[in-house]
Amino acid sequence: MKLVTKLMIRNVNIVTMNKDKEIIEDGFVIIERDSITYIGSSNETNEHNVSNDYNIIDGKGGILMPGMINTHTHASMIAFRSLADDVQDRLTKYIFPLENIMVDEKLVYSGARYAICEMLLGGVTTFCNSYYFEDEVAKAAKEMSIRAVLGETVVNFVAPDAKEPYEGLKYAERFIEKWKGDDLITPAIAPHAPYTNDSNKLIEAYSLARKHDVPIIMHVAEMDYEQKKYAEEYNMTPVQYLDSLGILDENFIGAHLINVSDEDLDILENKGVGISHNVGSNSKGAKGVAPVVKMFKRGMKLGLGTDGPMSGNTLDIITQMSLVGKIHKLYNMDRTIFPAIEIVEMATIGGARALNIDNVTGSIEVGKKADMVIIETESVNMCPIYDYYSALVYSANPSNVELVIVNGEVLVKDKKLIKNDLMEIKNELLQMKDKILEVSKRL
Repeated sequence: MKLVTKLMIRNVNIVTMNKDKEIIEDGFVIIERDSITYIGSSNETNEHNVSNDYNIIDGKGGILMPGMINTHTHASMIAFRSLADDVQDRLTKYIFPLENIMVDEKLVYSGARYAICEMLLGGVTTFCNSYYFEDEVAKAAKEMSIRAVLGETVVNFVAPDAKEPYEGLKYAERFIEKWKGDDLITPAIAPHAPYTNDSNKLIEAYSLARKHDVPIIMHVAEMDYEQKKYAEEYNMTPVQYLDSLGILDENFIGAHLINVSDEDLDILENKGVGISHNVGSNSKGAKGVAPVVKMFKRGMKLGLGTDGPMSGNTLDIITQMSLVGKIHKLYNMDRTIFPAIEIVEMATIGGARALNIDNVTGSIEVGKKADMVIIETESVNMCPIYDYYSALVYSANPSNVELVIVNGEVLVKDKKLIKNDLMEIKNELLQMKDKILEVSKRL
């Protein structure tokens, strides 16, 4: 029997997100093993021996787009989703204490598995994560075949996986050495924020990242008290403070960056920092609106993130796309800013640039890894379509995700996970619910 190693996806409208933003209507894509080897229009299919050489997927006239990239989250916090959504000063008064009591390897692994289910079903093919016991997140991501940039958290206090302050540095080095070179997992180090790490430890974390040539992930310029602290103690903004330490470069991934000045933007742009915009979480937490209009116009490395599912409550990027358009148009009182094509760019190739993986994923191009999604267009909310970008941003929702492929492997088909048992993973997570609820009532 002949071994079939090629996959053809045909009868699709391809939103490539290549440099020319090319759209191929009634097109097809050929995948060999993990990579894209051909992209064409339907009138070319006769040139290929379709019947014998390919497994074929009929896209049914749907939109084939690059897999979406979630550039910032804390996936395992899905175990705490819907807790204390309206609590003031929630991070220090509620989240940190809850994590210290409840977070262990089992919770991180089970939470990550369930979160990955949600991301895959919502069309996310790559996510950038920072949390404790990050090795458990890596294990879950590898088992479930999703692409991920994963950072071990470093903080200046005793944490779930650290009996001493800054013990995360040692964990991070072991973690990086274990996973570096994996085809799906990019290990990283994640000092939580400037205000939860001192100067020397931030420099140590950066040195570790440089030593292994891996990303450094950090929350930056997110909190009002953070802004006040660095103004009073250093007469600087948080961005200027980090720059003074010499730790901002092209491998730095900054999450949020809400409270930033034009001078800060100059620094971030010149240093090639990747930026994750978390519009849903930022608005829900009443933290402010980041100046991403300026960032995008500057051509900065800008992607979209959900933040943790205890902060933004969702893990898909389709939801974020709509929010980006609506919130920034309202905030700037200008309906012309952020046309849908720019928002789709941030959700795909922009996120890949922010994570420095745009040579691997983020667009549908020959030679890139086969990370792609079909958004079906048969549901009532997806008709009619005159502009594919507008349909993706303002009409689509996660339930329209029909097919998901990561690294050439079909992981979602007919809107269902085909490699993993969603109910088994869900039930495993829910086994922790009663204990979590009991602890939360004491906080």
